[in-house]
Amino acid sequence: MKPLRLSVRTKLTALYGGAFLLVGLALLIVNYLLVSSTLPDTASFASDAAGIAVQRAYPMDTTAFLPVERAQATQLVATSITEYRSDVLSTLLWQSLVALAIAGGLAVLLGWLMASRVLRPLHAITSTARKLEVENLDRRIDLDGPDDELKELADTFDGMLDRLAVSFDSQKRFVANASHELRTPLAVQRTLVEVAMANPDASPEVRKLGEHLIYTNERSERMIEGLLVLARSDRGLAARSPVRLDEVAATVIRSASAMAEEAGVTVESRLRPRTVSGDPVLLERLVTNLVHNAITYNREGGWVHVDIGVDPALVVRNTGPQVPLDAVPALFEPFRRLSGDRTGDSRNAGLGLSIVRSIAKAHGGTAGAEPGGRGGGLAVRVRLP
Repeated sequence: MKPLRLSVRTKLTALYGGAFLLVGLALLIVNYLLVSSTLPDTASFASDAAGIAVQRAYPMDTTAFLPVERAQATQLVATSITEYRSDVLSTLLWQSLVALAIAGGLAVLLGWLMASRVLRPLHAITSTARKLEVENLDRRIDLDGPDDELKELADTFDGMLDRLAVSFDSQKRFVANASHELRTPLAVQRTLVEVAMANPDASPEVRKLGEHLIYTNERSERMIEGLLVLARSDRGLAARSPVRLDEVAATVIRSASAMAEEAGVTVESRLRPRTVSGDPVLLERLVTNLVHNAITYNREGGWVHVDIGVDPALVVRNTGPQVPLDAVPALFEPFRRLSGDRTGDSRNAGLGLSIVRSIAKAHGGTAGAEPGGRGGGLAVRVRLP
């Protein structure tokens, strides 16, 4: 059984209310003892009161009747005083308990309100932390108020966000710059290999080696292109414009028809009108990655279904190898594939779903997947605002 989890606000309220009730109970006991000690003693007061009562009843000296009347008066007065004392203390006790209960309830209510006010800066810190993502590290708490421990905590949190933002920006710039710098030598290598293979005197061994080098070069180019797109989408969107997602999907499906025919895969679609505010180039890359992945990781005679709707905005299903449920989250990590091998599969660079998720986040959406069921494959859902 999961243990009961109490919030800090509830704990502070209980602490305030409990402390007030303890102090109130102590005051009640002290007040009770003071009043009890102030009330007259029964025996001595009854004797004196009885004497006075008898003297007033018999102003003349009638000693024959005084002892009897005095004893009766003393007993009567003692009984009255005992009842009076008991009534006074009982009334005091009950009224004090009622007042303590009412005051305790007010103390709990005020403690709840005070705890809410004290914890308000912590709620601001929590809310900011929940809204933080790699794409919007510019959020800050900027807590106003006295220079106390809570403001120090908020300022420390803001300072940490500043350092994180600088670190992430530096990392993104490095990936983008490195990818750009690697494009040139790869292009030079590709040209040199093609020139060597075009030589009529090239031996079969040289041609075979050239084909292998070109194949490796193309894979490196795809990986670098993917890194560039990933770095660009991670930086967020500089501008937005209305994009017809159904038209983008139709264009991608037409361009992938030759690829699907070569793989022996049938591509089906249901494209309903859907307009998205975002970057048309990145959105086209998102759809392209999903469609190409669905065709590549399929089986001969299989199918791919592309569905454009409202929620989710895009669903791409396919047949293919069975995908374990616990392996799905790892597919959205860079350079991760179903087999777990980072280098063995040369069909793609291993960035397809990572780019899809990054582009979806840049547009304020989400991307998720689940196994396709008995037919194998994967069902990827992209939700966009």
